Amino acid sequence: MQEEEVLAEFRASKALLEGHFLLSSGRHSAHYLQCARVLQNPDRAGRLAVALAATLPHDIRKQIQKVVSPAMGGVIIGQEMGRALQVDAMFVERPTGTFELRRGFELDPGDKVLMVEDVVTTGKSSREAIKAIEDAGGEVIAAASLVDRSAGAVDLGVPYFPLVALSFPTYAPDELPAELAATPAIKPGSRQQP
Repeated sequence: MQEEEVLAEFRASKALLEGHFLLSSGRHSAHYLQCARVLQNPDRAGRLAVALAATLPHDIRKQIQKVVSPAMGGVIIGQEMGRALQVDAMFVERPTGTFELRRGFELDPGDKVLMVEDVVTTGKSSREAIKAIEDAGGEVIAAASLVDRSAGAVDLGVPYFPLVALSFPTYAPDELPAELAATPAIKPGSRQQP
């Protein structure tokens, strides 16, 4: 899939939002990608996962034994990536503020894992998920996401393969442009702000 085809999927599902948004990273933006909306249609979610799996180099793809994604945003795309790669998919969650495997999910020591997210902005959640996977005995050999909002600037410490890289500007709270500062921010993400 080319970038315009990916964005067409977001537009078709009304998942590309405009306004004033407070991102889970703590930064502000005039644009928000609501991946839950683009993934609510199973056929669309499957198409996007197949396209994302196709971005993985063959040598990495053939090593993957498990897919692990962070809850909540990564759960659907993680499941679809497991299907596309024909491996088990599971997720980490934060019952007490730190990611961990629960619900009987287990990794065998040394399992080669692909960590999958919906959107990466600063990489904080991704790095936290990678640490949890490693703490559980897995070896994260790569990461993937539908969208890289850092436009290629993020470093996750492992090879990273986004389906599309976008560079919507984001702003620290003290550097908001006047048009954003004039409207209240909406917190559309699933992670609570500190």
